[in-house]
Amino acid sequence: MAARQQKFWGWGWEGEGPSAEQQAGIAQLLESRFGLAEVTIQPPPRLEDITLRPPRVSPPAALPPICSTSTFDRAGHSYGKAFRDVVRAFRRSYPNPPDVVAFPRDESELVALLDWCTSARLAATPYGGGSSVVGGVEPAAAGPYRGTVSIDLRHLDRVVEIDRTSRAARIQAGVYGPGLEDQLRPYGLTLRHFPQSFEFSSLGGWIATRSGGHYATLYTHIDEFVESLRVLTPTGVVESRRLPGSGAGPSPDRLFIGSEGILGIITEAWMRLQDRPRFRNSVSVTYASFDAGAAAARAISQAGLYPSNCRLLDPGEALTSGAGTGDEAVLIVAFESADHSLDPWMARALECCSDHGGRVPEGAGRTREDAGAGREGAAGAWRSAFLTAPYLRDALVAMGMISDTFETAITWDRFAEFHAGVMAAATDAVRRICGTGQVTCRFTHVYPDGPAPYYTVLAPARRASQLEQWDEIKAAASDAVLRFGGTITHHHSIGREHRRWYDRQRPEGFARGLRAAKAALDPAGILNPGVLIDPL
Repeated sequence: MAARQQKFWGWGWEGEGPSAEQQAGIAQLLESRFGLAEVTIQPPPRLEDITLRPPRVSPPAALPPICSTSTFDRAGHSYGKAFRDVVRAFRRSYPNPPDVVAFPRDESELVALLDWCTSARLAATPYGGGSSVVGGVEPAAAGPYRGTVSIDLRHLDRVVEIDRTSRAARIQAGVYGPGLEDQLRPYGLTLRHFPQSFEFSSLGGWIATRSGGHYATLYTHIDEFVESLRVLTPTGVVESRRLPGSGAGPSPDRLFIGSEGILGIITEAWMRLQDRPRFRNSVSVTYASFDAGAAAARAISQAGLYPSNCRLLDPGEALTSGAGTGDEAVLIVAFESADHSLDPWMARALECCSDHGGRVPEGAGRTREDAGAGREGAAGAWRSAFLTAPYLRDALVAMGMISDTFETAITWDRFAEFHAGVMAAATDAVRRICGTGQVTCRFTHVYPDGPAPYYTVLAPARRASQLEQWDEIKAAASDAVLRFGGTITHHHSIGREHRRWYDRQRPEGFARGLRAAKAALDPAGILNPGVLIDPL
């Protein structure tokens, strides 16, 4: 049997996603929902449709065995997996591919690559799984650079060492989520970090982008799991000491967590692990309004219960995912544990839900000791929709739709005004630019001091202006997010797409410090130039 191959143009594996019959059904639903005459489905790009400019540089004699200039590799490393990336792929538009794609097998080859890029004045883009939705793995424009090299770390994919006593492991940064969990499973351990991109993203990518995981409270970001880091920079190795905690000045790990590849390339990390959960308890609670569900989510987050899931879906989001009827908001609450029953925690959470008008299903809230608990009903429908959403997004692009998201975070005291303002601005932009469409919201994470609202936009576009219309909607929504006091991103990082809003949000004194750090670690300015800051 032929090995599966990832798409060079979109999300996931070739041949997976909605079938032709399912796509036709989706097209009919869109026609009905938005009053469209006919939704046509454009065929996806084929490799033979793509013409790339010739590579502008060639690797030195020692490096060709780990370098590729094939059309498949260069096209596949031109973009991440954002809506705008898939639209450009459907347009067969690849004006700025990397000149070379490199696949180092160890640190010595990575050092050689960085030395070549520095001496030859080549922009180097660190590449984990390529799942960025903000232009974080897109090659830099030419500028002062003679060419660009995409450095793919997929071969650095091993769990090197496990400390079962301290419940930690030393892990190479190129390992993808499934491969990581497969290597930890025999020890009864898990990293317990499951972003939506889990199947096609890497540990190093999670750390470099401050990735947010699936779990809604407590350990929400990759930050909480990092015990120490090993990073290769153009000026040498930076390796932090492995400790459970330290007050010895500013944290060296924090310098690189979220640095998006501009300071160095993460090659290894000691990560804090957890025992694999055995007990699970999950309930879906309905509310007459999104505001009532938000009040319940706040009560749960401030009660110190720390559920694994506390996901609030507004009526539109619930309908789209199959978790609700479209008339009610749905709050999905779940707990899990490796060593104890969860009934007392769920009982208190359901009291919080009832206090704010939630309707709890009869007989709900009992702990189950099996892996499938919480995967039925509304919770199961939402989980399925969550995991398959990237494939569906690609299909919607083929139908000429705008289908994308933006996310943020805000404190509870400002949430009501913030949500009303952002929804109004985004909805107005969608209707003004597309004529019709919808904006929905869910909470991906909740904290004692505020939620992380995640907004989804679905609207019909003019086929020739699909990208331009989205850019205009995205700008209106992003301007509103900052105007009402939110962050430009809670967990999708900055990349190139969020840069102009990040420049407004970032303190200027910090920007000067970040530029100085880059000048010290990457004096030639070769690493991911234009992401986060401009090199000096």
